[in-house]
Amino acid sequence: MTIPRPIISRRNSSKHARTRSGCARSYFQYEPIAAAFDYEKSLTEEGLVLIVDIDGGTSDFSLVRVGPERARHLERKGDVLAHHGVHVAGTDFDRRVELMTILHELGYQTLDPQGREVPNRVYFDLATWHLINMVYTPKRVSELQLMRHLYPDTHFHDRLMRVVDRRLGHALTAHAEEAKIDVSAGDETEIDMEEIEEALRVHFDEDKLIDAGRDETRRIVESAKETVKLAGVSEKDVGAVYFTGGTGAGHRFLSDALSGAFPGARAVFGDRLASVATGLGIYAQRVFA
Repeated sequence: MTIPRPIISRRNSSKHARTRSGCARSYFQYEPIAAAFDYEKSLTEEGLVLIVDIDGGTSDFSLVRVGPERARHLERKGDVLAHHGVHVAGTDFDRRVELMTILHELGYQTLDPQGREVPNRVYFDLATWHLINMVYTPKRVSELQLMRHLYPDTHFHDRLMRVVDRRLGHALTAHAEEAKIDVSAGDETEIDMEEIEEALRVHFDEDKLIDAGRDETRRIVESAKETVKLAGVSEKDVGAVYFTGGTGAGHRFLSDALSGAFPGARAVFGDRLASVATGLGIYAQRVFA
């Protein structure tokens, strides 16, 4: 006999989860506040911490007042001074890496015989995960085939059409993300594109990563500064910048730029996989004490 699986909507999921687990009541806490609790547990004096959570799609910031005396209180709403964020994060760095390296080898920023840059929409679409399949439609393919005369070096066009014909777009974005991760870990790397052309490789290192993400880094830092401004405090009053979770904490150049934006603030790195869970555990201890 097959037992039907329950359908749980987002609206009533917490109720079902509570009922099935035997809990009489649910408690909720925001992720950045849980991360602040994780940071707070080691403090001996009061201060301000900027919680930084950079994931694949957004960079989020929270300015929180923390300290051993404040940790005694269960209600901490008044200690959250500001929230802010920007839709710039890991996937935006991936896109820039792909454009600078992989797609440059396919003709991105190539100049036509009149000295104008060849149409770049196809390159931005190939570097954007949810738009890649649009490049494969018959109409787009026909348009791309007619662009051959714009390339003084037709090898670029040949490679581009090979990617489209073989539907390699998503594989190339994966290459870009992998290269970003390798370089963020402190290694140089070679991006292997033999599926396009034998022996086609491109070197990638931290200097190129920094250059590729310069505009994204600036926007993220500006968002962090805006968070502090919204709280009505000075940038020099921020005692620590705490990085939790997400993909951005692993980018040294990005964490350096963020912590360097606040004079006197020290960079603190929480466990990328467990800092929020640890903070929730601390919160649970306080709730059920």
